Amino acid sequence: MTALLEPAPRHTDTAVSRNLGLDALLAEAAEEVLVLSGQAAACPTGPARRIDHHNLRRGVAYRVVVPDLARTAPGLGPRLVGLAAAGADTRTVSEVPTDVVVVDRDTVILPSEASGIAVLRLPGVVDGMVGLFDRVWATAVPLVATGVPGRSELTGRERALLELLAAGCTDDAAALRLGVSVRTVRRMVADITNRLGARSRFQAGAKAAVRGWLPT
Repeated sequence: MTALLEPAPRHTDTAVSRNLGLDALLAEAAEEVLVLSGQAAACPTGPARRIDHHNLRRGVAYRVVVPDLARTAPGLGPRLVGLAAAGADTRTVSEVPTDVVVVDRDTVILPSEASGIAVLRLPGVVDGMVGLFDRVWATAVPLVATGVPGRSELTGRERALLELLAAGCTDDAAALRLGVSVRTVRRMVADITNRLGARSRFQAGAKAAVRGWLPT
């Protein structure tokens, strides 16, 4: 893997500064944060930080995968439930293969013994980590946020998107209203469709209505 360089502009194809703090990097998230954390309690890229809750409140989508043991870990279990209650789509698996955070699918953050975190924006590395995340995510089990009925695994942005589509908005119009790209809208629709186990948008709409995800 390419050696880390000194601070560089945000949009670059090279590795970038190891000196930037994780919170500062997460604060730059505009659309989505993906988290794999095998040592969620101690890992510097672990979830349930204050910035994560702040990002969720401003509409950044979160998908988080942690080990099954995290469900009952002292102190950590309630933090994860709180993160799920705040809108993060949180799942667990028997074993997480690596610790990584992917921000907006253009920045990879890895733990580093030398500096706490290492930050990479190499397209090949980003694509590889997103692919790994998607494979782990597909086998993970949702973490149910007990005591938070009706959350239905939707983020605020996803719920807003469904309401716009149900009202007849096109993907282009929905993207404009939400302030995101058309590609992001289509990715969100695909993710919702997969979660519902649907084979088409029409079937997804029917299943979403049954779950109470659509406005009355």
